[in-house]
Amino acid sequence: QVRLVESGGGLVQAGGSLRLSCAASGSIFRINTMAWYRQAPGKQRELVGQITSDDNTNYADSVKGRFTISRDNAKNTVYLQMNSLKPEDTAVYYCYVRHTTWAASIYDYWGQGTQVTVSS
Repeated sequence: QVRLVESGGGLVQAGGSLRLSCAASGSIFRINTMAWYRQAPGKQRELVGQITSDDNTNYADSVKGRFTISRDNAKNTVYLQMNSLKPEDTAVYYCYVRHTTWAASIYDYWGQGTQVTVSS
């Protein structure tokens, strides 16, 4: 099994920056796509950014030019660098990992969530 541990959330003023980290551990054979989602109160969970095994990235329109997703395969870790933060970015951020076992079974894993609060 794979476990995801998130860190880096907190309180920041508008215009500031935060970096989220998500480290995967356990019995890892191959990690495919890694991604960050977020969910604000009263809203559905939405995709913020994703990165594939060959480093192709995709972002929500609302964060393009401000957020950057990256991965360190040696550490099995995905990052989300968030710059020029806005109050609208306030949400719980969740890490997502798709993992393939040696037997070619696919499993999806979610982090516990980390709170990001941006004050005006």
